[in-house]
Amino acid sequence: MALQNHCYYDREMLFFYSNSNQTKDDWDNTQLILVQAVGSLFCIFILLSNLLVITAVITNRRFHYPFYYLLANLAASDFLAAIAYVYLMFNTGQASRKLTVNGYFLRQGLLDTSLSASLANLLVIALERYISVMNCKVHSNLTKRRVTLLIVLVWAVSISMGAVPSLGWNCVCHLENCSQLAPIFSRSYLIFWSVSNLVAFLVMVSVYMRIYVYVKRKTAVLKVATSGSMNRKRTPIKLIKTVMTVLGAFVICWTPGLVVLLLDGLNCEQCQVMKFKRWLLLLAVLNSVMNPCIYSYKDEEMWVTIKNLIRCVGNGTRRQRSSKANSRPLSSGQDTGVSQPPSEETKGGEEEQDIIKT
Repeated sequence: MALQNHCYYDREMLFFYSNSNQTKDDWDNTQLILVQAVGSLFCIFILLSNLLVITAVITNRRFHYPFYYLLANLAASDFLAAIAYVYLMFNTGQASRKLTVNGYFLRQGLLDTSLSASLANLLVIALERYISVMNCKVHSNLTKRRVTLLIVLVWAVSISMGAVPSLGWNCVCHLENCSQLAPIFSRSYLIFWSVSNLVAFLVMVSVYMRIYVYVKRKTAVLKVATSGSMNRKRTPIKLIKTVMTVLGAFVICWTPGLVVLLLDGLNCEQCQVMKFKRWLLLLAVLNSVMNPCIYSYKDEEMWVTIKNLIRCVGNGTRRQRSSKANSRPLSSGQDTGVSQPPSEETKGGEEEQDIIKT
């Protein structure tokens, strides 16, 4: 009873790991280094690719539509997921046992907020695509104000999900309710978090299946119609492939981790939830790696814009080298009267104009 009436906010995480029967880290240094190396590669790709997506949406006026605003928000949430995972990687293993309670809440809060935001953005994008497809339009009629409200709602819900444990839904004062995977999180919170995300997953599956059925019927009609253009016939096929890719990636990356969290919340003592916790988290982060590929690089206009941005950066680097070379004084043996080919600066300016035009 004494444990139930006392709070342990002043203890280090080692105390709570011991309470959850985690007296030592089952992973050796080789496994930790392998996970950190793979995770670092994932995070570098997530940061760079999503930064390119956000920049492309900002610079290209053809992307100033609801879908692309939501896409940029998804990229921002995945960008935060990479930062949160980097912070977690350097505060795991023995380092996690030296964290304070507030430090652990910050570590998990960042991760939960970013992953919740990614999931919420995927759901909102699914709803936006549903509205557009059902109205036979490329883009929905959502106003900028409504899109902004949706984005604010996504982040409000995500931040709330990440902050709830630190606001009181934890087991710091009730050690008998602590989970294994998160030693200061209540099992009831893990049940709530996993079930709510699984429900969102089912809603998303339902929406995409509805889109799939509709597009399949529409494609059949377009095949029969002889007056339909080739572009109109190809668009539904591309959409079907994108939808199936999204569903497959989401199922593979999220379902295992959510099921393990649910089992831990249900206090399944024979499920060995600790065995694959780091790999399952890495698998969830992999979804943030795949998102820019699925939602952006399959879009030809987006891919062209991103390639132009990369070329612009490369040309900017070469312009700096060229300017340093041109600043050197000419030797007496050099002929200054011969006309020179266009400089890299001129080429870079032309390519920057092409980016704006796209």
